[in-house]
Amino acid sequence: MKEIYIKNIAQKTGAREWQVENCISLFDDGATIPFISRYRKERTGGLDEVAIAEIRHWTDVFNEMEKRKSSILETIETAGALTDSLKKTIEDCVDARELEDLYLPFRPKRRTRATAAKEAGLQPLADKIFDITISDPEREAAKYVNDAVPTAEDALAGARDIIAERLSETASVRETVRGMLRTRRLVSKPTKKADSPEAMKYKGYFEVSEPLAHMASHRLLAVLRAESEGYISLKVDADPEKCGNKLYYDYCQAKKYPPKAVAEQIREAVDDAYKRLLEPSISNEVIKEAKERADIESIKVFGENLRQLLLAPPVGQKRMMAIDPGFRTGCKVVCLDAQGNLLHNETIYPHPPANEKVKSIQAVSAMIQKYGIEAIAIGKGTAGRETEEFIRRVPMPKEVRIFPVSEDGASIYSASETAREEFPDYDVTVRGAVSIGRRVMDPLAELVKIDPKSLGVGQYQHDVDQTLLKEKLDNTVESCVNSVGVNLNTASRHLLSYVSGIGPALAENIVQYRTENGPYRSRRELLKVKRLGDKAFEQCAGFLRIPGADNPLDNSAVHPEAYHIVEKMAGSLHVKTSELVANADLCSKINPSDFVEGDFGLPTINDILKELVKPGRDPRESAKEFEYASDIRTIEDLKSGMELPGIVTNITAFGAFVDIGIKQNGLIHVSQMGVNGLHDPSRVLKLNQQIKVSVLGVDLDRNRISLRLLR
Repeated sequence: MKEIYIKNIAQKTGAREWQVENCISLFDDGATIPFISRYRKERTGGLDEVAIAEIRHWTDVFNEMEKRKSSILETIETAGALTDSLKKTIEDCVDARELEDLYLPFRPKRRTRATAAKEAGLQPLADKIFDITISDPEREAAKYVNDAVPTAEDALAGARDIIAERLSETASVRETVRGMLRTRRLVSKPTKKADSPEAMKYKGYFEVSEPLAHMASHRLLAVLRAESEGYISLKVDADPEKCGNKLYYDYCQAKKYPPKAVAEQIREAVDDAYKRLLEPSISNEVIKEAKERADIESIKVFGENLRQLLLAPPVGQKRMMAIDPGFRTGCKVVCLDAQGNLLHNETIYPHPPANEKVKSIQAVSAMIQKYGIEAIAIGKGTAGRETEEFIRRVPMPKEVRIFPVSEDGASIYSASETAREEFPDYDVTVRGAVSIGRRVMDPLAELVKIDPKSLGVGQYQHDVDQTLLKEKLDNTVESCVNSVGVNLNTASRHLLSYVSGIGPALAENIVQYRTENGPYRSRRELLKVKRLGDKAFEQCAGFLRIPGADNPLDNSAVHPEAYHIVEKMAGSLHVKTSELVANADLCSKINPSDFVEGDFGLPTINDILKELVKPGRDPRESAKEFEYASDIRTIEDLKSGMELPGIVTNITAFGAFVDIGIKQNGLIHVSQMGVNGLHDPSRVLKLNQQIKVSVLGVDLDRNRISLRLLR
């Protein structure tokens, strides 16, 4: 990659140039972000996944820019307009907008007013006016009158069209207009469609007037959505006269003071250029720029929420009962073994209209006893609260724990091809209940099967740049999967596909080999998998776990390439490797500096020692039970000042949504989170966090609940 790109990436990311260069070299060699972050710290200077992902993003951006430059240079050269100076300017460009500005005068375009004027032979007249080499434009224009240009005024009008287009295609002029419009206010007005009932949700955006540069991301995205749905019109509020004055004095009069008649022609061309060509185009550009910033902020929030959701505390391998609640259609109940396999399913009807409470209690009790149920997961959708209260009245061993679970995405999964493959003989209701149970056992393993956009933790996720969103979410899922590690002998192909260096095709092959040959006995056995070569093995091996393997290091995050170092450590203490693993006392006697060699520097040696103390440690916390306030069932039950338990369901730039056990989630605005919340709600709260809130207000008409964070 060009040095100019490396320098620019370093400036954008805050990394050093050598770190950027080494990351790019590792990318080119097929290394993944988790692998580089975990096992190549010496090469990167200890950069974390976020920094490496950002370097990867800009590397891809500049690789695409280089392709674009080649295409642009070829077009300009074919047109015979490529000079050495222009070529160097294009080659040195690192800004996409600047690059397109440079290309604009040479870009093939549809027929314009300026094109027609040039065809009529008016280019020389335009040059003389703009370069101020004449004093009487009207007399000069008379020389260009012919059948195609009937009058001198027609000639002057054509010349002004050429000047206007010339100005609108000048990179410095366009950047000046951008600078002016970026500082202006974004103004909205309601359209005729705003009178419809559907528009009421956007009522707060009917008369917006805010500085575009400082507009909150969620407000900008909401305003743009309202515009796209036709309820408002938007414009950047700039004074055309003042903008025209600046362009005139900066780019025209600055050369020399023109005669009055020439100045009038130039000024008219400038005003036309601004109103007809520059303002409409660049106004859209600066709004797009602001949206790009809002997209990045929103995507960042979404990514952090997704990370917290995927890394939610698991219950672990417990025999599980899962319930998908319902009133008329009944509650779908499934029983799963400790590995999440479906053992039994049936439907009970404890709620109206059937009201088979006694029969349902008997059925649930029998299932708990027969299948040795250790935990119960209950979907938080329709009839969720009622079902939880019913289940808490069922006699059961006191060690059985009950967990309310978000159903977001369960219906998406249950109707998916993945679910049909897993449970071809069961309907969507059974599949949905299984998903609810499994996401309590291991949220990460189950939620990777569902499109992250369906998990209910985003902010305007359907409005933001979908390419950037996918990049962020893919990186987040990959990061979470690899930070936890994956059991090679139990993981689904969906989970395996997110392991560093694997992907969907290899994941399928890994599962197929396991099915045909039984459980893997060592990491090295992966090399027998079809199409899994040395490079893929290098990238994935450290993130895969084999409990009970002959070599205990195969159930740790120590990479096989470093096994010899662990053997040396064990040898220095005159013990076997198996004795060193999980023995904190022995590990404490090792001096890390004694084992530094070649590519294995002190950071890697320290990581190895940490892993040896607690091999294969799951970074997630343990799941905790939760119970809603029993006397709160609907929004009408709420009163200002009430203190209630709640669970954080979504975090945005403007606050956090909290489930307090009724249909509507409440909102804790950033102003009700304390000082830290004003800067960043995610510094105060985490997704799925159990908290205490007080009710500030209830708007029954709009079904809105305002909350304050207590603890």
